[in-house]
Amino acid sequence: MASDPPRNGGVTRDEDDDAITTETTPLLAASLSPIVPGGQEAKALVPSASVSHSGPTSSPAHPAANADTPSKPLPKKQILLLCYARLIEPIAFFSIFPYVNQMVQENGNLAEEDMGFYSGLIESLFSLTQMLVMVLWGKASDRVGRKPVLVASLIGIAIATASFGFAKTIPQMILFRCLAGVFAGSIVTVRTMIAELSTRQTQATAFTWFAVAGNIGIFVGPLVGGALADPAHQYPRVFKGIPFFETFPYALSSLVVAAIGVTAVVISALFIEETLHRDSKGDGETASTPRIHPSSTRHLLRAPGVGIVLYNYGHVALLAFAYTAVVPVFWATSVDLGGLGFSPLRISLLLAFTGLAQGIWLLVFFPPLQHRLGTNAVMRHCGTAYPFFMAIMPVLNAVLRRHTHAGDIVFWILAPTLLAIGSGVSMSFTGVQLALNDVSPSYETLSMLNALALTLSSGLRSFSPALFTSLFAIGAGSQFLNGYLIWIIMTLLALGFTVSTRFLPETSEKPPGNEEDRCEDSRGDGDPDTSARG
Repeated sequence: MASDPPRNGGVTRDEDDDAITTETTPLLAASLSPIVPGGQEAKALVPSASVSHSGPTSSPAHPAANADTPSKPLPKKQILLLCYARLIEPIAFFSIFPYVNQMVQENGNLAEEDMGFYSGLIESLFSLTQMLVMVLWGKASDRVGRKPVLVASLIGIAIATASFGFAKTIPQMILFRCLAGVFAGSIVTVRTMIAELSTRQTQATAFTWFAVAGNIGIFVGPLVGGALADPAHQYPRVFKGIPFFETFPYALSSLVVAAIGVTAVVISALFIEETLHRDSKGDGETASTPRIHPSSTRHLLRAPGVGIVLYNYGHVALLAFAYTAVVPVFWATSVDLGGLGFSPLRISLLLAFTGLAQGIWLLVFFPPLQHRLGTNAVMRHCGTAYPFFMAIMPVLNAVLRRHTHAGDIVFWILAPTLLAIGSGVSMSFTGVQLALNDVSPSYETLSMLNALALTLSSGLRSFSPALFTSLFAIGAGSQFLNGYLIWIIMTLLALGFTVSTRFLPETSEKPPGNEEDRCEDSRGDGDPDTSARG
C-alpha cells in the first residue's frame, strides 16, 4: 500500500560543499515524519505504532511544540473534520483499482495480457505528479493559508475524479489521473493543520485518528469503485438500457466518489478553522521560521546505521508498492493465464478485506509485539514471513486451475485465511519507521533524514507499479512458468528483505521498558526542542 512523496524545501551549499542547510516551510516540515534520535542529543515521546495502507508511512512533526501548554485540550471536533477531509485522497486513489484493468482493456482494445502495463502506468504517473507538486502546495499553504489550499485541493480532486469516469481513451485516463495527482496536496495540508491544533501530549491521539481515517479511505475506496463500476452489467434490472450508463460504464463510480469529495469541500469551507495564525504570534520558533539543519547529506548517510535502515525502508516500500500494483491485475486476470478471474466487485471486496486485516494487525497486534520483542525482532519476523506471503498467490491460482467444485471450496477456505494471516507483514511498514527514528544521530538531522527516506520511497513509487505490472503482463502473455514469473520475482525480492533485516543496527534492539522510560524523560524535560512522533 502506499508512502507519501518527499516534501523538502530548497537546498543551499556552502563554499566547501561539506555543509548543507535545508530551508523547509512549516507545512513541508510538518509533512515530514519526525525522526526521533536514539542518541543523547534529544529525548522524545515515541508511540509504539502508526497505521499504514499502501506501504511505510510518516507522521508529521509538531510545528508549535514550543508555544503549546500541556493542559491545552485536543479540539476533537476540528480534528474529526480534518480526518473526514483526509478520507478523500485514499478514496479517490483506490476507488479505481477494482475496475481500472477492465477500463484500460476496453478503452484501448487491449489483449488481456497487456492491460497490466497500462494500469500500472496510470498508477505510476499519479504518484510522480503528486511528488512533483507537493512542495508547491506547501509554499502556497504558507503564503495564503491552510484552509484555502485545503479547499482548493479538495475541489480539484473532486473534478479530476469525476472526469476520469468519462474517459474513453487511455490518454484521457492518464490525463485525468495526473490531474488528480496535481490536486492531491490535501494530505499534506491536513497533516499540518492537525499538527498545529495539537500539543506534544495530544498529538499521538490526533495522528492515530489521522491514520485510522486513511485506512478507512483505503477500505471504502475499493468498495465504492467496485460496487458501482459498470452498473448496466452488474445491476441490469436497474441500469440496463440506460444509454448514459452503457456509454460511460465507469461514470457512476467516479461521480459518487466526486460527490463524497464535494461534501468534504463544503464541510471544510464552512466548519474547519484556519490554523496558520496559531503559530505566528508565539515566541521562539514560529510557523514562518525555517528550520536550519547544519549536517551534510554525505555525513548523515555515513552515520552509524543510517545506510542500512534507509535501505530497509526502501526495500519494504518497494515490496508494498509492487504488491499493491500487481494484486488487482492478478485478481482480474483469467485463471488460465495465471490470475484468479475476479469481477470488479469481488476485487473491491478482497481489497477492502486485506485493508481491514492490515489495520487490525497494526492497531491490535503490533504495539504489544513491539513492546515485548523490540522493533528489530518484529522486522525480522516480518522479513521471514514475506516470501511465504508472496508465494501463496500462485498456490491460490493452482487450486483454481483444477476447475472443480472441490477446488473452489478449498480456494475460498484458503484465500481469506492466508490473506488475513499474511497481512501481518504490514507491521514491517511501521517497524521500519521506528527503526529510522532510533538511528537518527540528533534532532538537527531529523528533517534531513526524513526527507531522504521520503525521497527514496516516492521515487520507487513513481516507477514500480509500471515495472511490476509489466512483468506480470510478460509472464501472463508468454505463460512462462505457467504465468507465475512475477510471483517468483517478488518472492526472491522478499527473500532479499529477509536477509537485509538481519543487518539492522543495534539502536533498535531496545529492552521493552526503554520506550516508557523515554516517555517519562520527555515529560520531565522542559527542553522546548523536544519533538514527538504522532
